[in-house]
Amino acid sequence: MARMSPQNATVVTGAAGALGRAVVDEFRSRGAYVVALDRPGDTLDSLAVTGEVQPIAVDLADRTDVATAFEAVDALGMPVGALVALAGGYAGGALSEVDEEALTGLFDTNVGSLLWAAQAAAPRIASAGGGSIVTVGSRTAVTGAAPLVHGTTKAAVVRLTELLAEDLRTQGIRVNSVLPSVIDTPANRSWMDDDMVARAVAPAAIAKVIAFLCSDDAAPVSGALVPVYGDA
Repeated sequence: MARMSPQNATVVTGAAGALGRAVVDEFRSRGAYVVALDRPGDTLDSLAVTGEVQPIAVDLADRTDVATAFEAVDALGMPVGALVALAGGYAGGALSEVDEEALTGLFDTNVGSLLWAAQAAAPRIASAGGGSIVTVGSRTAVTGAAPLVHGTTKAAVVRLTELLAEDLRTQGIRVNSVLPSVIDTPANRSWMDDDMVARAVAPAAIAKVIAFLCSDDAAPVSGALVPVYGDA
């Protein structure tokens, strides 16, 4: 298992979610210092581990609030070596059901949260000598049927990932995306049947792929869209 430098911080957005918590645990197990960003609440607070995880409450869809959160990261006195941008949301609905609130809300949650975090993190990662950004797209971003707005916003995440990889390459920053299908989370289990539960991918398994993409072992990899579908 590749170890990570405890001298640089890994910033994880959406850290209080099921996948976020798995990523925090995986990076901790590899010796990383993690700054956990998410909406304020007990779940975020529970991630705090002295000397290992620092939670910071933030509205990730708000550019100003994200900039303020990264100033708080600076105050920790540790360079930022990686950004894992997990924050996002889901909404169902066919064409006839889409309204302005659904479109704007999900675009801000899925695309805006990534854009503002990357905008704040990139110069810090570059100043630290380079590093990695990992985003989370979706299988529905590249193939198959999907709820209209969710699939469209995740497709925007995928394209944004590719553009960031090109834009930041000269700064020594690699940018890659993982594409989940169905993740085995408590929320998803509320609607999955037994067969789907058996085929869904565990958050911990996806977290290992993300950790690899942030490690030196993935140094040649940038602009990749990595499917983590499993059998789902």
